[in-house]
Amino acid sequence: MGRVTLERPWIEFDLGAEMQVLSWAVNRPGLVAARRILWREVSNSDLPHDLDVTEWFADELGQRGGEDAVAFLTSRDVRRYCEATAEVEGISAHAVATVGLSNAERVGSRMDYASRNWGTINVALRLSEGLTHAGLIEAMSIAVQARTAAVMEAGIVLPSGTATGTGTDCVAVATPVGTTPYAGLHTTTGEAIGKAVYQAVHTGALEWKTTNRRAAHA
Repeated sequence: MGRVTLERPWIEFDLGAEMQVLSWAVNRPGLVAARRILWREVSNSDLPHDLDVTEWFADELGQRGGEDAVAFLTSRDVRRYCEATAEVEGISAHAVATVGLSNAERVGSRMDYASRNWGTINVALRLSEGLTHAGLIEAMSIAVQARTAAVMEAGIVLPSGTATGTGTDCVAVATPVGTTPYAGLHTTTGEAIGKAVYQAVHTGALEWKTTNRRAAHA
């Protein structure tokens, strides 16, 4: 299992060893090798419209010595992070999520959030099973599916229907390099991924909904 350290405005998820990490994170997106995943909490005032966010974030990471990390930005209070673990037939999955839904969306539609606060869901998953690149891509699909199911079952209702995520979600999946080529729903790997990610995101979504009832029904 990995280790989570909270030092607001940062969360650090130490993976315990260098792993292959697939994501579309702000820092080090794509397929990279990394030992840790970071979150940086921000407010709207931190990110004015004329700011070069990539340059600003690179400077923040540099001050922390975190240039090597896959790293997210989140407007969610990082003290509200949720984590969950699952083990299926010896395969373990550890998910860490920050869940904000103030800019919730339903897939296939698009709302105007220009004058409102922005939220996001950021999920990092550490898997014990060594995967091929193809297996890692499939693992990502299961993690995203679990995220979507968790958000839908939290019941955030929009004019377009039930929310399926937000407009700024990001997922990072970390695994050892290995030979397992599959991670679908019929596999032990897929089951472990789904359980951990679903639980972490669903817990976070329900907590956000409880503390933001007005926004959830806007």
